Amino acid sequence: MMHTLPLILLLALSACSEYLPIAGGKLEGTMSPIPAQWSELTATEIIQLETTGEAPYSVNLWIAEVGGSPHVFAGDNRAEWVENIAGNPNVRLKIGEEIFELRAIRVTDATVFETFAQAWASKYGDRPRNENVDETYLFRLAPRAN
Repeated sequence: MMHTLPLILLLALSACSEYLPIAGGKLEGTMSPIPAQWSELTATEIIQLETTGEAPYSVNLWIAEVGGSPHVFAGDNRAEWVENIAGNPNVRLKIGEEIFELRAIRVTDATVFETFAQAWASKYGDRPRNENVDETYLFRLAPRAN
């Protein structure tokens, strides 16, 4: 029985892997222009975000739309993808098979964060655990400057 427990845990985790922030490399898909409206795309439960540090680094994340822009959230976890954004705010967002080249801008405005928290709760059923904008990492994804 003791030998089967790790196998059972591994199978359970892999069944839920689309919900875990499992890291990968460069995203593959179709490069797409920035849409005029994000609503349909941000209705997707799980997206992938690629950042660049020493090499392309991608994670699965939840997403919410606020003020017509997609937002991604790391909570108070300064994960590798957050560190990468601090060094290079250019990111690639993959929704379905479409990839969008964007720029991540950290949100530190409490009013915007409150709107985000409401959208997050509406979509995912619960508000973010830590709502202090000075301690958390919320990013608005915007078009890159030309």
